[in-house]
Order: sequence, then structure tokens, then C-alpha cells
Amino acid sequence: MLLNQTAVYGLRAMAALAALAPGERINAAELSERTGVPQQYLSKVMRKFVVARLVSARKGHGGGFCLARAPKDLPLGEVLAAVDIEVDGGCAFGYAACDPLNPCSLHPLWSRLNQCLDTWAKGCTFADIGPAPTSKRRRG
Repeated sequence: MLLNQTAVYGLRAMAALAALAPGERINAAELSERTGVPQQYLSKVMRKFVVARLVSARKGHGGGFCLARAPKDLPLGEVLAAVDIEVDGGCAFGYAACDPLNPCSLHPLWSRLNQCLDTWAKGCTFADIGPAPTSKRRRG
């Protein structure tokens, strides 16, 4: 798996928010239920999204979470960056930096993978995804 649990949970939450009608908000308990993300974990992830200005949060009656901008204006890479996932895969051998002038043996293949990931992260938005799952079954 390329993504850690925080990233997976974050993408689930953002997909659920992207499925909301414009102007609709959802509270943390309902978002937790829809996504299968434990509420305490979800609150930490959502705080990162609020700080990154990807999500708007409002307390009190009629409050909750919503996307800070339209799903079409929200690349997946920005969401991953907010939870400290950099799509740049670095070196396959774990060297400090990728050096095309002194490449490791996996450099040609690894570079192609990194280019695909970069294109995906920058080019795909939450408008490109299908409807959020509505199943209330628990996911890991």
C-alpha cells in the first residue's frame, strides 16, 4: 500500500464531503459513521484539512464540515500534502535524492512511476471520483 492510514482516512472523509450538496454541512459523528473512520482519529485529520484551508468547519447548530472550495478545484495531491504525504517518491533505493546523472539501477522504471503519481496527484480532483460509499460497514 502506498498510502498510510491517515491518508486513506483523509481521502475517505474528503470524498464524503465532495458528495454533499452545495452548502450542505455534516457533523463529525455523521462523517465518522459514513466513512468508517473512528471519530477521534477523524477529528485530527479534519483539523489538518481546516488548517490547510481545504475544509471549512463551523461549530454549533447548523455547523459541521464542508469543502472550502468546489470538488473540481481540489486536487488529490493537495489533500495528501495536508496529511504529510508527498507524492514525490524519492529514490527507490532510499538515497537522499534522485540523481539522473548518477542513477540507481531502478531509476528508469522508478522515474516513470513517479511521473504517473505526479500526474495523478495534480490532475485528478474530487470531481473525478464517483459517489462516496454509503455503506455503514466498518472498514479497516
